[in-house]
Amino acid sequence: MSTFRLTLHASLFVFLTGCATSRYDQAHDSTPEHSAMIEQLAEPKAISEPLSTRGNPDEYEVWGKRYQVQKGIQQYKEAGIASWYGQKFHGHDTSNGERFDVYQFTAAHKSLPLPSYVRVTNKSNGKQLVVRVNDRGPFHEDRLIDLSYAAAERLGFRKQGTAQVEVELIAAPIDLTHARHLQIGAFQAEPSALNLQSAIAKIIDDPVYISKQVESGRTLHKVRIGPVSPTRADEILQTLSLHNYPTGVLLPH
Repeated sequence: MSTFRLTLHASLFVFLTGCATSRYDQAHDSTPEHSAMIEQLAEPKAISEPLSTRGNPDEYEVWGKRYQVQKGIQQYKEAGIASWYGQKFHGHDTSNGERFDVYQFTAAHKSLPLPSYVRVTNKSNGKQLVVRVNDRGPFHEDRLIDLSYAAAERLGFRKQGTAQVEVELIAAPIDLTHARHLQIGAFQAEPSALNLQSAIAKIIDDPVYISKQVESGRTLHKVRIGPVSPTRADEILQTLSLHNYPTGVLLPH
């Protein structure tokens, strides 16, 4: 069980959600009552969801260390240690404002966008599970991902407390035939691109990312939004116009 979670949410409420305080009925985390429903619970289905308005700053700081949120990430695979959190946090807000439910397949990650979906593989027994990432953490140096009690139970390491796992991002089922990207600006100076990325991310929920490309011997930092549907692209262009941002260019397929 991850004892470092005792102060984790207090930090996250301040840095990620703006809440003034975090109060729990328990001083220490504990194991929830076992529920047979865990065995019948279906894995989450990876769907295309907009970024949560909470929990997705460009960067944030916890315990003196800064972390960057990878909003435009398309591929991710990493091996490390998984832990789990339980009853103390049941019913309290996650970093993206949803309620944590120990009996759902969810997870906390330091940098993946919220929400996102990952496949977790327990390397000791080969068990796999898709979970929905809706929280930040774990911030213990040797931990990669923090899973809900139900997820740890299904993956077979609840009693041990931790496990060596592989975490792989699952791309949401976006129809790439129709999905588009918007380019809002291109800069030689990376700080200028970062400033525009940060400003736009405050007014829309869709992924805003920077694509670095070398053209005529110089590196350009291109600020882009996507992938989005054509209808959503039109909505974003209208929003940018209302906020007096560059019109943007709809990139070809």
